[in-house]
Amino acid sequence: MMASSKDDNSESVQFFEGVEKLLEIWFTSTDGQDRKRDLRDIPRHKWESLLKIVRCEIISFCRNDQVDAYVLSESSMFVAKRRLILKTCGTTTPLQCLETLLDLVEEYTGFDEVEDLFYSRKNYKRPELQNSPHRAFEDEVALLDTIFQDGEAYCLGDVDNDCWYLYVLNREHSASSPPEPDQTLEVLMTNLDPSIMSIFTRDVCSSASEATKKSGIDKLIPTMRIDDFLFEPCGYSMNGVSKSGNYMTIHITPEPEFSYVSFESNIPEASYTEVINRVLNTFKPDKFVVTIFANKESIAANSPRELEETDYLNVHGEWLRNDVQYCRFKNYDLTCAFYSKFPS
Repeated sequence: MMASSKDDNSESVQFFEGVEKLLEIWFTSTDGQDRKRDLRDIPRHKWESLLKIVRCEIISFCRNDQVDAYVLSESSMFVAKRRLILKTCGTTTPLQCLETLLDLVEEYTGFDEVEDLFYSRKNYKRPELQNSPHRAFEDEVALLDTIFQDGEAYCLGDVDNDCWYLYVLNREHSASSPPEPDQTLEVLMTNLDPSIMSIFTRDVCSSASEATKKSGIDKLIPTMRIDDFLFEPCGYSMNGVSKSGNYMTIHITPEPEFSYVSFESNIPEASYTEVINRVLNTFKPDKFVVTIFANKESIAANSPRELEETDYLNVHGEWLRNDVQYCRFKNYDLTCAFYSKFPS
């Protein structure tokens, strides 16, 4: 997660926007032949060409029988049989690749319909540095609406302070393709402990594996096979994949002036409280946002509600919930909660 542009207030620190744009798409076929199709049939050189439109590149790769996981120069991409996740930070432009992506998917796999689409991001620290259409959520929605006719846009939280944007298709699933269990947990953290952030610099750690172990990232979800990368002079990205096909991804912008960490995973849990607390105790943020998506088929179907039931997180009550919002879509339930460190 390298720096990309000068900060007006400091000639010595280059600003980098850690906040990611997260695009998740599920594909299906109008002829009902989904079983014969697989997004992983798309050749790597086609992904590389697509990512040039997004303004990033592949720097590492791992896979198992269920998912291909790419560490990118700006965050991550996961490719499974029917699902694509593209998560990019900095001044990347993921929505600019959408039409090319849909054509590529149909050409190489035969998937000709989008079953579900989710586009989300936290508010930026420096929106004016973004490239079109990503400077304003209204512009992103306008572009998405030119491609999809039934999208819905939401802003959760305080638009003048901390907020989280979401665009979703909210379509009824076809009766011919029963939905599979699906869930996603995200923890987006800002104002992080400088002593912990220093681990993710080349001054403190000489390798990604050293940073992974020293920080305790390897213990967050121990079943994950980790593919990690430590940038020069600072910044860190990792993907983890499990044998069951679940994933975990973490991205860290450690500079004190604009520190940011994101954690995301689709592990199925009836309750995410323990995982969330492990993440918080690892990174010690002053502020963070938690989002939980789960469909009715998931073991996590009731977990979004748990964020509404307590005002605090952590056994010591270290973080206070400032706001929580709950949304019920046709196929998924979502909870988005905002927290800050409790005044000592």
